[in-house]
Amino acid sequence: MTEDIQISHSITKSEINELPLIAWHGTIKILEDTEQMQEAVEILKGELVLGFDTETRPSFRKGEYYPPALIQIANEDCVYLFRICKTSTFESLLPILENEKIIKAGVGISDDVKQLNKLAEFSANGFIEISEITNKIGYKNRGLRALTGLLIGGRISKAAQVTNWAKSQLDYKQVRYAATDAWVSREIYLRAESKLHSIKGTNPDTTTS
Repeated sequence: MTEDIQISHSITKSEINELPLIAWHGTIKILEDTEQMQEAVEILKGELVLGFDTETRPSFRKGEYYPPALIQIANEDCVYLFRICKTSTFESLLPILENEKIIKAGVGISDDVKQLNKLAEFSANGFIEISEITNKIGYKNRGLRALTGLLIGGRISKAAQVTNWAKSQLDYKQVRYAATDAWVSREIYLRAESKLHSIKGTNPDTTTS
């Protein structure tokens, strides 16, 4: 049982900084209109596990608010960047976001859902907070960067995090950063689930079918 686990794992910032830098170097598709988004959703509807994240233009003044500008979704082969700041809606993504049979895994995912609900209310189903799983197997750290270090053995860059995600065209660093976050979210979820089920003596495939 997971409650009997005594092993404790943690990693410090200095230890993370010593790890090799990793990033997603596979296919990235940037989607800026409803038609493109619908085509991507048709592909993603057949997936069981997706990495999920959002990006929002930062605010530097009290009371200033910006809605999510980008939704990142990763499967095994590709990362899709949905620029919802261009469409002002994410309605075309609802077949994924409301489908309880498709796991959307991320870190801090409840806040992502909360911010999306401010833009347009929807029934969020199938969203999994990765840190809740890693906590069960003794991982003290909860952030994406730390969990990437612990489970993948690499370091992800956060250099593009506080940038304007709603600008007319994303630059190379933003695209690479956004894609990497979604990719590692899926990867660390799968690795954490595998570790958890190894401890429990069950098959992780049974939870994603």
